[in-house]
Amino acid sequence: MVFDTSYLVRLYLQDVGYEKVRDLAESTHAIAIAWHGHAEIIAAFHRIYREGRVNKKAYSDLVDQFLADTSNSLYQWLEFNENVRVRFVSYFRTAPATLFLRAADALHLASAAEYGYKEIYSHDKHLLKAAPFFGLSGKNVI
Repeated sequence: MVFDTSYLVRLYLQDVGYEKVRDLAESTHAIAIAWHGHAEIIAAFHRIYREGRVNKKAYSDLVDQFLADTSNSLYQWLEFNENVRVRFVSYFRTAPATLFLRAADALHLASAAEYGYKEIYSHDKHLLKAAPFFGLSGKNVI
């Protein structure tokens, strides 16, 4: 099962829909995520600290827990490789001008497709809308 960062962060924070995302995570033996999701989640934790949603200790605890979970192989990191790069470029060469997609989200989609997944879970409406262009079904349980 592939998550993007919008789902991964809900395993650590009580954002909207976190209960459903956690239930989904418990229903699988492995959660895969594109390699850059590691950087995105650390940045997301920092954002909530910057916004004052958590204090410095809670922020540090979030980072420590995520790093421990990563060290304990809770996630399968989908490595960036030449085939992912080719899928990424191909998408942007052929995508309609009306379809909005951030580069980081396109990397989630290209990685999931390249590693043979058929669906990706996200709360990002733009990622979900672009998923079929990568041969993926976008899912949102929230």
